[in-house]
Amino acid sequence: MMTEKEKMISGEYYAAGDPVLVKERRKAKNLLHRLNVTEYRLTKKAKEILAELIPNVGKSFYIEPPFHCDYGYNISCGDNVYFNVNCVVLDCAPVNIGSNVFFAPNVQIYTATHPLDAELRKTLENALPISIGDDCWIGGNSVICPGVTIGKGCVIGAGSVVTKDIPDNSLAVGNPAKVIRKLNQEPQ
Repeated sequence: MMTEKEKMISGEYYAAGDPVLVKERRKAKNLLHRLNVTEYRLTKKAKEILAELIPNVGKSFYIEPPFHCDYGYNISCGDNVYFNVNCVVLDCAPVNIGSNVFFAPNVQIYTATHPLDAELRKTLENALPISIGDDCWIGGNSVICPGVTIGKGCVIGAGSVVTKDIPDNSLAVGNPAKVIRKLNQEPQ
């Protein structure tokens, strides 16, 4: 039988109140408090906090506090990843971020979702993984919804709500975000 954590990571319905998950969220919140309040600048101590919170990152990983996440360990990043201020990553499922990816202020990445059935929603939730390819720029105040894959070389315009997959080398904008052109082609 799967643990609640295994169910959560695999996209199954799970009980968020499971004691193991509560303890792990509490640990992440304590690390985030230290990062967002005590350190607030990217000092040696802040880098140590980030290494404990988000251990699966490449070289040149940088976060401008404040930053928020659920667990941290479900976030993995390639090299040269930058989060500007006030970014939120609800990482109940894996969030895989490529290299050379930049997040403007207030970007929100939500793997967490909830059943549409009200009775089921009272006790269970689930999460769907998110993937962001290499060389992407995610504009300020954008929201990336559960289960979305953003291809490599994409730009997501400020204020966009990404509800569906975005193919490689696309400029996507709006609510819901729509591809308005390929980035390797001249505009018409």
